[in-house]
Amino acid sequence: MAGLDHELLVGCAECDEILRLGFDVASGRLEQRPLQRIDASKASWLVVFAGGERLFALEDVQGGGRVSAWRRDATGQFIAGASMPSEGVEAVHGSLGAEARHLLVAHYCADALPGGSLAVLPVSADGLGRVTQLLAEPFERPGAQRQASSHIHCVVVAPGGRQVFACDLGADRLYHYHYRAEDGAPLAPVNPRYLQLPEGSGPRHLLFDASGRHAYLTLELSNQVALLDYQNDRLSLRTLYDLDPTLQPPADRRLGALHLSADGRFLYVSRRGAENQLVVYAVDPSDGTLEELQRRDSGGVEPREFALAPDGRFLLVANQRSDNLLVIRRDPASGLLGDTLQELNVPSPSDLKFIAAVAHG
Repeated sequence: MAGLDHELLVGCAECDEILRLGFDVASGRLEQRPLQRIDASKASWLVVFAGGERLFALEDVQGGGRVSAWRRDATGQFIAGASMPSEGVEAVHGSLGAEARHLLVAHYCADALPGGSLAVLPVSADGLGRVTQLLAEPFERPGAQRQASSHIHCVVVAPGGRQVFACDLGADRLYHYHYRAEDGAPLAPVNPRYLQLPEGSGPRHLLFDASGRHAYLTLELSNQVALLDYQNDRLSLRTLYDLDPTLQPPADRRLGALHLSADGRFLYVSRRGAENQLVVYAVDPSDGTLEELQRRDSGGVEPREFALAPDGRFLLVANQRSDNLLVIRRDPASGLLGDTLQELNVPSPSDLKFIAAVAHG
C-alpha cells in the first residue's frame, strides 16, 4: 500500500510487543506486515500524545506494573526512553493530566491485597519520573465475586482539566479528586469522596461528551450503560440503560469499552462474554439520552477495545481472546456498522490508538 496517511498502534496484553501498522484511510485497509515491532511486556494500554510523537505504555512485569516511554524520530520509528515502576499491580488504564504534566495510572489488582490503586508519575521532556503520589481507597466486601476489594479500572480527567474521576469496579464507586498540575502530589480528594453506584454494577470505563455536560459509563457486571450529568464539577447518575433487563447477575455478559463518534451523534459500546458484540446508540444532542440502534457481532471473542478510524467510515475492534483484529465498515450518517472489510491475526490485542503517518520526501 502506497501513500499511507495514518498508522495504528496495537497494544497486546499477553505478548512482548506493540505493533505499529500502516492504515490507509481511503480504503480502510491495514498493512499486514508491521512497520515496527516495539519491544514491550504485556502492554495492555497505550497513551499517545504530542501529535503522536510520544507514547507511553502500561506494562505487566514480574513484581507489578511498569510504565515505559518512547519518542518518535524523523523516520516514524519509536525510540525507547525511560521505564518506571508504577508502584501497583495490573496497570490497566492511564490518562494524561492537564498540560501533559502528569500521567495518571489505574491499577486493577485482581487480588484482595494489595487491592486497586491510583498512581501519579510526572511527565518530562525525556519521558517519565518516578511515582510521586499513590492513592488507595480502602474497601472490603468479603465473599463477593470480583468485588471483595477495590479494583480501579480507569482514571479520567474531566473537561476543564481540574477534576479527575476514577472508576472502582470493586466498590461500585466513582472517586473524585481535584487536580492541581503545579503540585508534586497533584490529586486531592474531594468531599464527598465518591458517587455511589448500584451495588454489583461494576463501573469500568468513563467517557465525557464534547459538551462537557454529560458522561457515559459502562457498568461491567450489571450489563448496563449509565448516563451521568456533569454540573458544577460534580457527576450525578441520571439514567441506566439495560442491555438485558431480564438477566439476573451473575450472568456471562460483561460490558467493556465505549467511544463516541467524532460528531457526538453515536455512542459505541463493546460487550463480552456469552455474546461478543458491538452495541450502537444514537445520542440525543439536547439532553444526552440514548436510543439503541444496533447490535453487531464483534467477529471474535472478548472485544476488549475498539477505535473509530479518523474519517469515521470504519471501526476497528480488538478481540483479545480470539487473537484477531477486524476492520468493520461504518456509515457516518446512520452510525450503523456494516460488513467486515478485513481481518488480521494479532496476538491478544487489547488497545488501539491511531496516529498520523510521518510524511517522507
